[in-house]
Amino acid sequence: MNKIELLAPVGDFECLKAAVQNGADAVYLGASMFSARASAKNFDLSELEDAVNYAHLRDVKVHLALNTLIKNNELEEALSLAKEAYKMGIDALIVQDYGLCSMLLKYMPELPLHASTQMSIHNLEGTKELENLGFSRAVLSRETSLTELEFIKSHSNIELEVFIHGALCISYSGQCLLSSMIGGRSRKPWKMCWSM
Repeated sequence: MNKIELLAPVGDFECLKAAVQNGADAVYLGASMFSARASAKNFDLSELEDAVNYAHLRDVKVHLALNTLIKNNELEEALSLAKEAYKMGIDALIVQDYGLCSMLLKYMPELPLHASTQMSIHNLEGTKELENLGFSRAVLSRETSLTELEFIKSHSNIELEVFIHGALCISYSGQCLLSSMIGGRSRKPWKMCWSM
């Protein structure tokens, strides 16, 4: 059996310290921009560098979530943030936007990309597509059953990540449009859904 990695979300430096000091193998966090947790406390660039240094000194990996849809006029800024995070030693990027993914794979192919739960991957076909694109990990939807998870694992080579705790989301995992409309909890442009 492969080693299971305990990955914890952190919203600020105090949460980071608590996760690291209580046995997390890795943490994931958002920057001040392009994180699906737009209303949560996130890390600016100087805090991000401090977080990476703190975690790495304690052999804990840091994954940065750039897991929103990127508008055309935001692509340069998102790439710049990814490059800065890469220089700081970030261990992986968690992404949703296929355009950003293709740019990252082109310009930073050695940086591991994790497919965010925002991509709604819940079956072997989606997982294999991510694997073929060059992703190193897929964060599967919370609704993926244990039977389906075992099937995906036995028929793919990509790392799989699953949530082991409850969620406040009342919509299908990764599709936080309702949360956006009700409470402004997501940065996603929900109006796009209605204009299609």
